[in-house]
Amino acid sequence: MRYYIIAGEASGDLHGSNLLKALFKEDPNAEVRFWGGDLMQQVGGTLVKHYKDLAFMGFAEVVMNLRTIFRNIDFCKKDILAFNPDVIIFIDYPGFNMRIAKWAKEKGFDTHYYISPQIWAWKENRIRAIKRDVNHMYVILPFEKDFYEKKHNYKVHFVGHPLIDAVNQFKDADVVDFRKKYDLDSREIIALLPGSRKQEIERLLSEMLSVVNDYPQYQFVIAGAPSQSYEFYKKFIKQENVKFISNDTYSLLNNSYAALVTSGTATLETALFKVPQVVLYKANNISYQIAKRVIKLKYISLVNLIMDKQIVTELIQDDCNTKNIKIELEKVINNPSRSQILENYDELIKLLGKEQASEKFVHILKTLKSLAK
Repeated sequence: MRYYIIAGEASGDLHGSNLLKALFKEDPNAEVRFWGGDLMQQVGGTLVKHYKDLAFMGFAEVVMNLRTIFRNIDFCKKDILAFNPDVIIFIDYPGFNMRIAKWAKEKGFDTHYYISPQIWAWKENRIRAIKRDVNHMYVILPFEKDFYEKKHNYKVHFVGHPLIDAVNQFKDADVVDFRKKYDLDSREIIALLPGSRKQEIERLLSEMLSVVNDYPQYQFVIAGAPSQSYEFYKKFIKQENVKFISNDTYSLLNNSYAALVTSGTATLETALFKVPQVVLYKANNISYQIAKRVIKLKYISLVNLIMDKQIVTELIQDDCNTKNIKIELEKVINNPSRSQILENYDELIKLLGKEQASEKFVHILKTLKSLAK
């Protein structure tokens, strides 16, 4: 079979890579073209566009890059027509993927959406487009199944969260001596995860680094994104007690005592590695003011959203400053807050379901295609 997969962000590349592994295991002769990144490329198939050329953060940034976005949409449509896949698989990235899904359904392509757009957070009216344009939706968060089926009468497939597979696979692999590899001493590590997009790194890394000199008893390590070079990060690093590693975030989390984390998928990854964290978010002010008015959520981190209560502190916009970061970091490196966070993480992991989300997706897809014949 021929598969066309579209992932537009670093997290989509991770989930797409595990999906490709399961796909090739089930269908060794599969022909695949995809939008994604280095992780997907390492598994196989043909990389069409890298996500680093696609990811724009915030409302203002999207508007500023509309010409590029529309050019990519036109190119994608032409590439799909030329490839003529049996299945198109969308991985999150809704602003782009929903446009392609509408066009693809009209053209008669079989559309499957792996990792639902977060319409429960905002743009709930997208449910009409999803019902119209997506043949099959696969959800990864426990509350999403009820949201779609009970609230909107739209059947979906719950496959569990693919991060469980990614983290467990990493923990089972042979891991080199992390401290030796990166020339780290014996002090406990505080991980700094400032995100993968340039805009969020520019806004948050300096805030994270502003507390470094207050904690000489710890060593701080920045998790560099694969899409950004060290030269980009270097201009923010003014302190001596800071190390930088690139494209090895899981190794870092696996060896960390605490973390400062940009809101996003990384908050859940940090929880799965059982690292107490403080979640930070700071956006372009225009984007933030718009988001405040349209996003209807009590929390911004996946960890708190899934648990439906605050188990990690979120410092948002003006609250994301040196004083507050230091106050909250003190809590996660000391008891009783630290122990309580770790207990809540155990409960979170139970809620997320069992392993093999990618394999479940491929099995359901194969069954559906067989029934359609």
